[in-house]
Amino acid sequence: MNQDSTYDRERKDMVEYQIRRRGVRDKKVLKAMLKVPRHLFVPEQMKELAYGDEPLPIGESQTISQPYIVAYMTEALKLRGREKVLEIGTGSGYQTAVLAEIVREVYTVELIPELSRRAQEVLQKLGYQNIHFRVGDGTRGWPEEAPFEAILVTAAPPAVPPALVEQLTIGGRMVIPVGTDFQELVLVTRKEQGWEEQRLIGVRFVPLITVH
Repeated sequence: MNQDSTYDRERKDMVEYQIRRRGVRDKKVLKAMLKVPRHLFVPEQMKELAYGDEPLPIGESQTISQPYIVAYMTEALKLRGREKVLEIGTGSGYQTAVLAEIVREVYTVELIPELSRRAQEVLQKLGYQNIHFRVGDGTRGWPEEAPFEAILVTAAPPAVPPALVEQLTIGGRMVIPVGTDFQELVLVTRKEQGWEEQRLIGVRFVPLITVH
């Protein structure tokens, strides 16, 4: 069996055992997770671990999230397929690719230039045409391109950043890990006045860094 078919089998097992059987049911999310080659987003020496049920280091003190968490967060956005989405924390580019498989446009912001560059290389090789990249402070979002129907944040601030909520459309949804020592995934829904928060599950993410 060649390496590519081994990865294909491991990816199918990942979707079946780690994701679908844990309750993720959105067909668009499952299809995206089945298609995106996760092994291309991890360091060379980590490729054999790419489809394991765990986060992995990608350098610069950052990680690629556990596959289940990627799927869970994506499903929580309730994407229909025509959205313009903001991602805060490009990281490896894996979550970016999953979003790009589902929605019309992805705008992704990464603080660390080297990570953004590497993610762009992989995503461009894979042929994605609907992803826009920026290097900068994620807590500020991408105001010139707002509003967004959905925002996904892959690093944890101590509290929900109002600047990001303001970049959502009314009724738009944001999934964001919040907290310091103890973190929870929070679903934020923008309202006419302010926003509503729903706590989902306990998580562990790297901190969202603000540039002063």
